[in-house]
Amino acid sequence: MNHRPTPAPSDAPTPAAATSRAVIDLGAIAHNAGVLAKAAGVPWMAVVKADAYGHGLGPVAATCLEAGATWLGVAQLAEALHLRTLLDAAGTARPAPGAHTTPTQAAPRLMCWLLPVMTPEAAAAPRSPLRAALDAEIDLSVSTRPMLAAVAAAANAQGTTARIHLKADTGMSRAGAVAEDLPALAGAARTAQDEGSVAVVGLWSHLSRADEPASGSTEEHLARFHHAEQVLADAGLTPGVRHLAATGGLLWHPRARLDLVRAGIGLYGLSPDPALATSAELGLRPAMRLEAPLVQVKRIPAGQAVSYGGTWTAPTERWLGLVPLGYADGVPRAAASAGPVSVAGYRTRIVGRVCMDQVIVDLGPATRADGSLRPAPAQAGDLAVLWADPARTPGAPTADEWAQVCGTINYEIVTRLGPNVPRHHIGAPTGPGCQEQP
Repeated sequence: MNHRPTPAPSDAPTPAAATSRAVIDLGAIAHNAGVLAKAAGVPWMAVVKADAYGHGLGPVAATCLEAGATWLGVAQLAEALHLRTLLDAAGTARPAPGAHTTPTQAAPRLMCWLLPVMTPEAAAAPRSPLRAALDAEIDLSVSTRPMLAAVAAAANAQGTTARIHLKADTGMSRAGAVAEDLPALAGAARTAQDEGSVAVVGLWSHLSRADEPASGSTEEHLARFHHAEQVLADAGLTPGVRHLAATGGLLWHPRARLDLVRAGIGLYGLSPDPALATSAELGLRPAMRLEAPLVQVKRIPAGQAVSYGGTWTAPTERWLGLVPLGYADGVPRAAASAGPVSVAGYRTRIVGRVCMDQVIVDLGPATRADGSLRPAPAQAGDLAVLWADPARTPGAPTADEWAQVCGTINYEIVTRLGPNVPRHHIGAPTGPGCQEQP
């Protein structure tokens, strides 16, 4: 992962592509990292949870480190351990031991924020996942006293000191200690720190409405966060890393940037709220292109029903194309008769219901006004592009368009893409452990 990604010879769709695939432009991710880092003005964490939002954990993590990230963050502990394995295989150094060492691109810190519920006895057991996390030198988020007790027990059994980030609930009402519980948690953390089982290195939280700059919500979160800082100070704790802002916060709330920002959706070239500012307006480049070759083109008569349930019927004699992607691959069923697709430069849409592993697209009328046959505008083997960066793939739909027609957000569109869709990384690092097989 210490290798710099090499420029791709081309990021245009390849007609010879023989399979469905998601083409991931690591150059775009590096570009986006630069845009976000410049806006933030403080150290940044690359959030690579959920297989890097569906873009591929190893190559994206490598690219972000090359682009200046000094932290990598994931939600699930299993993914944190997998990421550590990838980093070790790539020869990426671990940070020097010690609670207050400063991470670097070459020796980044890893953080994980969803831990298994365990008793202290289970946490101290030899095969405990918490002990594995400590052995992998992963920073852990702690929101409750039982969680703290489990982490401390694992650290004592491991003969080490756990680096923890206490999480305060500043208004998301998700993870984190509420105001009434935080003093007791802070006091217990101070005791555990004095005993050498933990080092409280961070205080953190999440913003719930960072994409609504005029709502006043972020200001309320900030006030609660600063109150949490005082609670920790009263307990004798002075964490060196305070972090609150993700992409929306770092872009639109300068006061929320604090000591560290967590760059997530923006790294992948998508806006936290396209209605507020589009990717292009933010200077971001969408990194994923989902494409598949047509496996069949056929002509059907007017009135013919299409796909399960016959929810769409051909208004005239039509050409149809069959795309080998469906809901098992992550294409939302809500895209029925709505999902936009570009086929051989021809902009069209899915017709009928989304099937488990295929969709049907309308390729237009099969006859001219005079009744003569109109040649098919595409053939089997031609590429269908479901979403991409239209600046790089002219005429292609965007993940934002897909989110709009499916009644969801761009995060879900890219992240739900299934693991059976191969990721093809453009300009991927070549170091050992950086690449993961499709």
